[in-house]
Amino acid sequence: MRVETNFPHPIREVDHFEILMPDGCRLAARMWLPLDAEAKPVPAILEYIPYRKNDLTAQRDAVMHPYVAGHGYAVVRVDLRGTGDSDGLMLDEYLQRELDDGCRVIEWLAAQPWCDGNVGMIGISWGGFNGLQIAALRPPALKAIITCASTDDRYADDVHYMGGTLLIDNLSWASIMFARNTLPPDPRNRPDKWRELWLRRLKESGLWLENWLEHQHRDEFWKHGSVCEDLSAIVCPVYAVSGWADGYCRSVFRLMENLTVPRKGLVGPWAHTYPHIAKPGPAIGFLQECLRWWDHWLKGRDTGIMAEPMLRLFMQDGVEPRTAYETRSGRWVTEPAWPSPNVQTWSLFLGGDGRLSTSHADVRPEYQSIRSPLSVGLHGGKWCSYAVPGDQPADQRADDAGSLVYETGVLQSDVEIAGAAALDLVFESDKAVAQVAIRLSDVALDGAVTRVSYGLLNLTHRDSHEQPEPLQPGRRYHATVPFKHVAQRFAAGHRIRLAISTSYFPVAWPAPEPVRLIIQLDECRLRLPVRTQDPDEPRPAAFAEAEGAEPLHIEPIAKPQKDWKVTENLSEGTVAVEIGDGSGTYRIVENDLTITSLGTERYSFRGDDFASVKGEAVWTFEMSRGDWRVGSLTETVLTATPSHFHIEAHLRAWEGNAPVHEQRWATTIPRQLV
Repeated sequence: MRVETNFPHPIREVDHFEILMPDGCRLAARMWLPLDAEAKPVPAILEYIPYRKNDLTAQRDAVMHPYVAGHGYAVVRVDLRGTGDSDGLMLDEYLQRELDDGCRVIEWLAAQPWCDGNVGMIGISWGGFNGLQIAALRPPALKAIITCASTDDRYADDVHYMGGTLLIDNLSWASIMFARNTLPPDPRNRPDKWRELWLRRLKESGLWLENWLEHQHRDEFWKHGSVCEDLSAIVCPVYAVSGWADGYCRSVFRLMENLTVPRKGLVGPWAHTYPHIAKPGPAIGFLQECLRWWDHWLKGRDTGIMAEPMLRLFMQDGVEPRTAYETRSGRWVTEPAWPSPNVQTWSLFLGGDGRLSTSHADVRPEYQSIRSPLSVGLHGGKWCSYAVPGDQPADQRADDAGSLVYETGVLQSDVEIAGAAALDLVFESDKAVAQVAIRLSDVALDGAVTRVSYGLLNLTHRDSHEQPEPLQPGRRYHATVPFKHVAQRFAAGHRIRLAISTSYFPVAWPAPEPVRLIIQLDECRLRLPVRTQDPDEPRPAAFAEAEGAEPLHIEPIAKPQKDWKVTENLSEGTVAVEIGDGSGTYRIVENDLTITSLGTERYSFRGDDFASVKGEAVWTFEMSRGDWRVGSLTETVLTATPSHFHIEAHLRAWEGNAPVHEQRWATTIPRQLV
C-alpha cells in the first residue's frame, strides 16, 4: 500500500468528543476533518460500530479515515451505546435502540457547522449491517451508504445459521463479543465514569449465545434488522462490497437483484476485511473508489462511477489447495445487472458410477446412501475467513472420503462459473432431523482437490426456515440446496467434483444423531451458473493501487496467536480442532495504551458419538497504562444431547491484582429440529 500524507485538504483530528442522545446517554466519537471545514462545510461520513474507536480499531482507522478526510470530508467514528467510551449497555446486535441512536447521530452530524448537511455511512461487518438497517429507517440527511461484508438477511446469511444448520461461528462470535463486552471505557477519555460504566457492563451485558440459541428458526428475532423483509424501505444509493473468502458475499447479489435504488456491487477474492488492506490479494485502491462514490452522491460531481456496469467480480483462477492464500490469480469481469445475461445454467446429472454427466439419458434409475463420520469437515476451514492460516479449506480428499463423490470427465476447455450453483436433491432419511453438506471442488491433474464453494441445509428446513417440519423415515423428499456464490475458472484438463455428506463439523454443529440419507440419483441435478466466455470481452479499467494515510505507530510486545491444529488421539478415539486467535500484546504509542488479546477455540468429538461434540472458547483481555491495569477472562462451553443444547460460561474481571467481578452461567435450551 502506498502511504499518502499530502492530502488536498490539511486535516485535524478530534480524538474524543461526545454526542448527547435524547435520553441523556452520551455516545463517544472520534473525528477527522479539513482544517477549514467550519468556513467551508463538507459532507460527513459515519462509521458506527462497537469496536472501540481509540484502541481495537485504531490501526485500521488510522490508515482509512484521515485519507478520506484529507479529500474533503468529515469522517466520524462513533462507539455504540455500551461500548468503548460510550455510556449505557449493549445487550445484543442491532437492537432498535442502536438503530434509533444511529438516526439521531446522523441528524446531529448534519446540523454541525462543519457539515454541509449531507451524510454517508460506511462500515464493514457490524457497520455494514447497521448501514443497511439505518438506511431503511430513512433519516433525511443520509444520502448514500457503502456496506461491506454484511447481509440483508440475519437468519439465512450471518454467523448464526446457514441453511438452518447451526454454524460453529455462532459460538465463536458469541465468545468474542462476550470478551469484548467486559472491556471498560478508557479512563483518559471518561475519567469520572469509566469504572461505574465498566462494572455495569460486567454485570449486565448478558450472554448473547443464549439469546441466539433460543431462536433456532427464522422468527421475529431474526427478521428485525433483516432489510430483505422490505427492501423498498431503502431509498438512498447503496454500494455493496464483499469477498469470495468472506462469509457474506451472497448478499451483494441479492441487493443488486432486488434493490430499486441506484446501486453498485463489488466482490473480490478477499476475506473479511476492507479491500484496500485485504487478503487474499490483490488489494485495490478501495479508498479512491469510495471517494468516487461519495463525490458523486454527496458532492454532486460526475465521477463516472454510475456510468460503469452495476457489478464487478473477480474471476478466480484455479489454485492448489492450501489453508491460506496471500493472493489469488484471476481477472476482473463486469456484469450489467444481476441476474446477468452472461450467465446460463448448465445441468449435470449424478450417476451411480460416480460420474457427473451432461446428459440425463446417461443416468439410470439408481439409489446410493451415505452416513458420514463426524470427521467430515475437519478440512473445511471457517464459515467466515479472516485470511488466517487454517481458516480456509485444505485439500478435500480426506473430507471426500466420508462422502458421496461425483466427477465430470476431464474438461476439454475452460469452464467459468459466476453466481450460485445449486443441487436439486431427492432423498430419504432414516432420522427425523438431518442435514446435508455439499461441496463443489476443482480436481487438478495430480488429484489435489480444492474446494470452490459449498452449501449446507438442515433438511427439516427444506420448505421453510420459519416453519420447519421433521422428516418421516422412509418417505421421499425433494430439496434444493444452494451453494455459496463464487466466480471461478475450472481449467481445461481438470475435473469438477461434487461431494455430498451428512455432517460438516466444525463448520456446522452436527444433527442430533447419526443420519443415513438414501439419494435417488436419477432425479438429482447439479446446476452450475456458467458464464459465457467472450474472447473479445473488454476488460474493465484497472483499479488504482491501494492507498492510505500513515499507519499508526504500534510497538509489538508479544506476537499474535495464529494457529490451527487438528489432532487425532488414536488411543482414545478423540479428535480435536484447536484454533489460536488474538492479537498478542502490543502498545499503541499515540495514547500509551498496552493491550493483550489472547483467544483459544477448541472443537472436539469422540469416535462417531454425536453426543460427545463439544465447542470451547477462552479469551483473555488486558489493558494497561502506567499504574492502571484491568483485565478479564471469559470461558464458554457448548455441548448437546439429542434433545438439548447446554451452555456453561464463566467471567472473571480484575483491576490491578484485585478481582472486581465474577459470574457463571449454566443454561439448557431445547433443540428445535436443529
